[in-house]
Amino acid sequence: MAQNHRTAEDVRREIEAERGELARAVEELRSGIGEATNISAKLQSKLPVAAAAALGAGFLLAGGIGATARLLFRRRREGHEWARLGRFVVSERD
Repeated sequence: MAQNHRTAEDVRREIEAERGELARAVEELRSGIGEATNISAKLQSKLPVAAAAALGAGFLLAGGIGATARLLFRRRREGHEWARLGRFVVSERD
């Protein structure tokens, strides 16, 4: 069996040193988490890109709704079927 020639004082010193390193690591981790979760700062740095993306998404959504409404109302004006869902058809009465 290998013998360890450390005294109790050496072990206490090593434990204190490890405790100090652990405390520094925890503080570093806390500051890193604070920076990583700061979404408002990240959004402010990319505000023009985020605004353009929101504008594009809104435009596409509004265009999709407008195109669908135009398709349905055009068929209705022409006297054809108004809407079709599978085998069910909604059409104008003559």
